[in-house]
Amino acid sequence: MFSKKTIKDINLTSKTVLLRADYNVPITDGRITDNYRIKQSLETIEYLLDQKVRLVICSHLGRPDGVPTVAFSLKPVAKQLSKLLNRPVEFADDCVGLKTEQQIKKLKPGQILLLENLRFHPEEEKNDQAFSKQLANGKDVFVQDGFGVVHRAHASTEGVTYFLPSVAGLLLEKEVDTITDAMTTPKRPLSAIVGGAKVQDKIEILKRLIHIADFLAIGGALANPFLKAQGVDIKDSLFDPGELSVAKDIIHSAEKESHLRAFSFFIPHDVVVASSIDKASPTRVVDFASNSFADIAYYPKAVPITAVSLKDGEKILDIGPFSASFIAGAINQSQMVIWNGTLGVTEVPSLRGPIGPFAHATETVIEASIGQFGHKPFSVVGGGDTVGYIESRGLTASFDHVSTGGGASLELMSGHKLPGVEALEDKK
Repeated sequence: MFSKKTIKDINLTSKTVLLRADYNVPITDGRITDNYRIKQSLETIEYLLDQKVRLVICSHLGRPDGVPTVAFSLKPVAKQLSKLLNRPVEFADDCVGLKTEQQIKKLKPGQILLLENLRFHPEEEKNDQAFSKQLANGKDVFVQDGFGVVHRAHASTEGVTYFLPSVAGLLLEKEVDTITDAMTTPKRPLSAIVGGAKVQDKIEILKRLIHIADFLAIGGALANPFLKAQGVDIKDSLFDPGELSVAKDIIHSAEKESHLRAFSFFIPHDVVVASSIDKASPTRVVDFASNSFADIAYYPKAVPITAVSLKDGEKILDIGPFSASFIAGAINQSQMVIWNGTLGVTEVPSLRGPIGPFAHATETVIEASIGQFGHKPFSVVGGGDTVGYIESRGLTASFDHVSTGGGASLELMSGHKLPGVEALEDKK
């Protein structure tokens, strides 16, 4: 149960509201290529408008490093938001300053003003007190609905709460409740899939999932140090030597957990390799199954065959068809799946068709998660790369919960407090 006050807990009638949204959306040549995050903010916006508020929305876009840049302007977002709401959305050329304050004063109940990119000011990420106070000027209430940024203590997530009564929006409440419930009271059996690039980013979520999930599988470059820890020569695959000892510790923890209860930890048995990350590069499947390697997955034991190795210059770019199918089988027997991180280099386009050469394992997990194999578990998806890929495939509606936050969802899944949530008012 969400412990912070929300927009439904206070009187907002005719107030001037500062809403922190997360409109960090992909824009190419001035055109928004995916509006998922904007659409997810509409429920909160429409509720606020029903309260006849004067609505001022702030957000960041990209990493302009404190310098106003046309490529990072939120103007395209104002146009898209206006289209989705079917009402005018005014735009301010700055997020603070006299001119912006004058625009805010002219707002009438039911009108909307979107402020220019917060990160055009370096003070935003520095959580500068004076800048926070400027953001609060002329507003009556602050509403935090940008889940994707609440893991940061910035001026628009934490600093502004010192100057305004501060509550959560409906999207933030939904994100926190859904992810927290999935991690604390999951439907069982629970399968968890963790991919991505770096073990260091996923240590805490892996350690937590070992004690929560019934089945835990890893993929992507994240699997490389685990393969290395088992004696596999991964050649030129992405690998940080400093992660080897961490991988060994996690394997040891998983082994201990598997002796205490019915728990399985799965490291890929086969992988897709190529000599370069290129859509035209020839690929092949390398199967590591052997007498020694068979013990990596605690069930089922791999059929002992002659181990095949990577060649010099090759790198692992996806997990193989056996491993992907095995993970899909586990998902198909589960009541809930938690997924964070793609299983291959999904950003490489295909020579033909929608699926890239290193996205087949990720596609298999998608198919299992959305019920293509006859059973649909409750699905919770987080992580920027995973969500981005699902969005690019137009499949967000096929999942039960696709998080708008990358780092924030990872932090919450890991059990961390989120500064932008903690700063809001508690329910009494």
